Amino acid sequence: MAPRFSGRTAVAACALALALTGGAVAIGGGGGQAPAPAAPAPAAPPQGLGTGGLDQGVRALQAHLRAQPKDHAGWANLGTAYVEQARTQGDPSRYAEADRALARSLKLRPDGNDAALAGRAALAAARHDFTGALHDARRALAVNPYGERALSTRIDALVELGRYPQAARAADEADARRPGVPVFTRFAYVRELRGDVTGARRVLKRALAGATAPGDVAYTATTLGQLAWRQGDFTTALRRCGQALRADPGYVAAQECRARARAGRGDTTGAVRDLRDVVARYPLPGPLVTLGELYEARGDRASAREQYGLVSAWTELAQANGVDADLDTALAAADHGDRSAALRAARAEWARRHTVHTADALAWALHMNGRDREALPHARFATRTGFREASFFYHRGVIARGAERREWLGRALRLNPAFSPVGADAARDLLRETP
Repeated sequence: MAPRFSGRTAVAACALALALTGGAVAIGGGGGQAPAPAAPAPAAPPQGLGTGGLDQGVRALQAHLRAQPKDHAGWANLGTAYVEQARTQGDPSRYAEADRALARSLKLRPDGNDAALAGRAALAAARHDFTGALHDARRALAVNPYGERALSTRIDALVELGRYPQAARAADEADARRPGVPVFTRFAYVRELRGDVTGARRVLKRALAGATAPGDVAYTATTLGQLAWRQGDFTTALRRCGQALRADPGYVAAQECRARARAGRGDTTGAVRDLRDVVARYPLPGPLVTLGELYEARGDRASAREQYGLVSAWTELAQANGVDADLDTALAAADHGDRSAALRAARAEWARRHTVHTADALAWALHMNGRDREALPHARFATRTGFREASFFYHRGVIARGAERREWLGRALRLNPAFSPVGADAARDLLRETP
């Protein structure tokens, strides 16, 4: 059944639709300008550009290409910038524009065009086509072994395909060839996936110390804040996200991180205020679900349903623009939507890639469909690398029984006692009931 929208939700849905299908004119054709799910280790903006700098850079490239339409490098840079706009602003319509710009660059220079190939790899990764991303990143690196974006995207693709040992080797190689903020943050995430939080933090601090451009500072400080939040260190998360917002006041990922940290410290009002601002600009699944759960936790179920309804709207629009949104669908729908659809989406994602995130999503979707025996091996798979993610621990605890349940629910709450506005309370209740 389709969700019922109130007048306020209908306005938000209309804004979302206009943002994703709007008619701002770009070089080479029409397209929208607006708000893809936040990845665990997102790409740093091209050339260190932050929120404002990225938009200004796009406008400058558009003007340049009107005057110099045969500049293959300019088209490659514009295509890559469109990918980054789509990712940071939640605007899947930009992917079609990116595709056109990158295709034009390759038409102008079919051979030796590593910038366009790296842009195609970034576009494929943003659309969650990680096999394609890996293929194009390798093609780009065959032309230029030192290309920062291709080195970074190769790591992303290997991580998202669940090839963690290969990702670690690729991160080592990228660090040796092209040390810098984009590589350091990926190197850190590969370490975190293996349970080395201390090592990840050390690498990110090194990256932040070397960052000078506002966009690099905001991106790296936010990544440190997110790492702190996952470990339940809300004070550090607030400090790092504040640092990011001082560098780039429009950086949405930092504001979302600050909201989660505020919620962790009990400042629900501040958290809701932050997240309402985030979703008003960029209505992405993650903040929409978190805002909905904050409303739900304080008994405002009508407002919660409005946020969950917008997740479905985003998913449909993302899919229409070539984004594989199955993982987002599975995670949101399992708790707040069509559980059968969640299971179908999770199975489809698991068929494509075996990562800890897809394993967790499949385990939870199976559980929500009453299939705990089938779910438990996937929940154990999700916790096998040492990655310290409280929601994974919680899911395993709910699915398991007896001592295993107590162990994993306890781990979740010790690691991050506010990992979810709804789930954390549910974990405490279940732990009290478990003998």
